[in-house]
Amino acid sequence: MIDQTQQLSTIDTTWIESLALEELNMEESGIVNITGHLNPELMLEESSIKFMNNLKDKFELYVNTFNRYRTQSGATTGIKMFKISNTVNDFMLFRNSLRLVFARKANDCISIGFIANGKDIFAARLSINDRHGSQSMHELRAHVGAFGKITWRFNGEPVDVDSLVRHYLTEFIVNSAR
Repeated sequence: MIDQTQQLSTIDTTWIESLALEELNMEESGIVNITGHLNPELMLEESSIKFMNNLKDKFELYVNTFNRYRTQSGATTGIKMFKISNTVNDFMLFRNSLRLVFARKANDCISIGFIANGKDIFAARLSINDRHGSQSMHELRAHVGAFGKITWRFNGEPVDVDSLVRHYLTEFIVNSAR
């Protein structure tokens, strides 16, 4: 039988922790915020930061694995990962003059795209018939559903983070190998 502590370790408890801290702050300051949990802007900001951090963590794991295999075989050009300055958690991958940039344009919008040679912008290919990708960046949009549930979508479809990371990292590796 799983004890309650083990069960809670797999559940996201950040919302209840924040609620407890807010209540403590309320008791100390005397200021009551009874609608904060209903504010879509705050929910979207929290969700977009969490989503970007999740993306960054997964990319970092796979980039480190890729670089480790490349180094073992004697290759010198690995993928570098950078935080973009003056932003909360935007980041980019870099190799052979190609950048893959992830940026929060707004609390409900994350853009993803390639920059080649410091100026040419294009998006990842989405199908085998798409030979070059579009000349603009892709956008993920937040959708606020019932009870404040936020889902991230691409072209109206819910996003699976693992599939997204695999797709963009594969496109990046293929395009930066040239």
